[in-house]
Amino acid sequence: MSDPIKVDFSDKGKKRGASSTKEALIPPEKAGLKIVLSLILTAVIGAVVYYFMLPPMSFRATEFYLFWAVIAGVFILCNFVLSKAFIRPEYIPYVRKVSIAPIAIAVALGLVLLVGYLTSCVFFRANAFSKLLTFSDKVELDSSVTKIDSTEEFANVAMIDRDAAEKLADKVLGDLATIGLESQFELATEYSTQINYNGAPCRVYPLRYGNVFKWLNNTSKGFPGYVIVNMNTQETNFVLLGEENTDGYIKYSPTEHFQKNLKRIIRFDYPTALFGSISFEVDDNGTPYWICEVIEKKVGLIGGDDVKGIVIVDAVTGNSQYYSIDEVKTGTASVGEMTDLMWIDQVYNADLLVRQYNYYGTYANGFWNSVFGQSGVKKTTTGSSYIAMNDDVYIYTGVTSVTADESILGFILINQRTKEAMFYNTTGATELAAQRSAQGAISDKGWVATFPLLINLDGEATYFMSMKDSSNVVKGYAMVNVSNYNIVATDNADGNPNLAKCIENYAKVLKEKKSVSIDVDTSVVPETPSDTDSPDVNTSSVTATGAVTDIRSQIENGSTCYYIKLSGVEKYVRVSADSVPEAIFFAQGDVLTVTYKDTDDNWINADGIAYAESVTA
Repeated sequence: MSDPIKVDFSDKGKKRGASSTKEALIPPEKAGLKIVLSLILTAVIGAVVYYFMLPPMSFRATEFYLFWAVIAGVFILCNFVLSKAFIRPEYIPYVRKVSIAPIAIAVALGLVLLVGYLTSCVFFRANAFSKLLTFSDKVELDSSVTKIDSTEEFANVAMIDRDAAEKLADKVLGDLATIGLESQFELATEYSTQINYNGAPCRVYPLRYGNVFKWLNNTSKGFPGYVIVNMNTQETNFVLLGEENTDGYIKYSPTEHFQKNLKRIIRFDYPTALFGSISFEVDDNGTPYWICEVIEKKVGLIGGDDVKGIVIVDAVTGNSQYYSIDEVKTGTASVGEMTDLMWIDQVYNADLLVRQYNYYGTYANGFWNSVFGQSGVKKTTTGSSYIAMNDDVYIYTGVTSVTADESILGFILINQRTKEAMFYNTTGATELAAQRSAQGAISDKGWVATFPLLINLDGEATYFMSMKDSSNVVKGYAMVNVSNYNIVATDNADGNPNLAKCIENYAKVLKEKKSVSIDVDTSVVPETPSDTDSPDVNTSSVTATGAVTDIRSQIENGSTCYYIKLSGVEKYVRVSADSVPEAIFFAQGDVLTVTYKDTDDNWINADGIAYAESVTA
């Protein structure tokens, strides 16, 4: 009789501390090939992600870490799918093991980013943030601010603001009808820049396609030109670059797609660069360029943005060149075809400069002081504007206490090309308070004041504003004293802007309420164009009388425009209800007299129109 089989159910045969079970690693068939395929797929998908995401290959950019986290996730997903672990759970331990390396890389990069964040945190580095912007000694109001002793000197003052300039630019796009491109383009307002163009303050507007179908129709040719608005005279022109079907059109833009996209061009040319804002400018010959900030991090690994140079891209050819900040500041380049850089106006974006000043005003005495004691803590007021001075453009904004009351401690001017910063120790009302005061003086009109410009009017610090109606049309001017915002004056407030009258009224109020006399020559009055003038045509006026045979209307930029056909007048007459309110009563059969300047447009912009018995000019 044989012995019985003995089975040992104890744990004596196992090493002490070992797990009672061990996860088996079962590789799928052709596991090595699947890893190679996963790497290839990851590379292909990664290239597509890079093409659209365009991250800089730099440890100082947060996009860099996000990109590699995506790549790690793509590899893990590809390996999981190719191994068929979603239908064969026994392969999951193997997939998990293969994923250790990409996960470890992602975790390591995450730790680097965490350390970088801590070394760049304002809590620890408040002093470093406060030194990103330095100032000249405090100065009093003098000739270095726009000083005006006569109306002639208003030639360098922007008489309209961004919104009014945009309205003028939008209207002139109708000129594209002359080359058969009407309704194809819109203004790319986010890239517009205020510049000094041949000594005048101007704003330039690049274009964008109206929609994807209009892009398909026009991308082979590009953008035919750009719009330029003189912020002083309000003269507005569409600048046509060459003839149709030539190589002179703008081919490269941030609003273009694929290989013509500006951001893709500069990323491929400069793969490690950190780019900031992009702005559109033209040189003194009207040649269009894109100005791209190149950013450096001055605080820790990822904090303290500042500009270390720019990349200039020819908007027509796409050729790019990097220039250091020292070259830009001196205005002379040592490399590239372009040696004169003095025409460039915006190197430092306005938002960046305001942010740097607020670091200075908030953290100059340490982080904890900014939270508790707040001794000496100050900040910029709401809003900013631009002043043309010494062939450069300066950003201007007031400085107020952290309690945000309605008085300023002074104001700052910062050169957007050199970052030269000046603090002017002039106390008074904030820009917002000045706007309210100006609007209150003509509250019955319902007009809105533009953001104030600070001018030195014969030694008196003064806020100057244009007064706009609901359609952003300038209807008048106003001046408010900086030190006392109850001293306010406007022109006649009759809808016809009169700069000389505004100055005269302001001088009277100053004399009455402040016992201050100013002497400003108003004998030479700058001409203020009518809202209905054709912005780029210089022809003599024509007067015609006829009966209304047809009348149509449409809404344009928030206001009603009437197109009226008169017997004996070949084209339709265009008139805005904002300029001629009685136009709403015109009807077929009425006999009207119209004054206009003949142009090549498909319609006539009326200078004046009224019933034949009472002609207005």
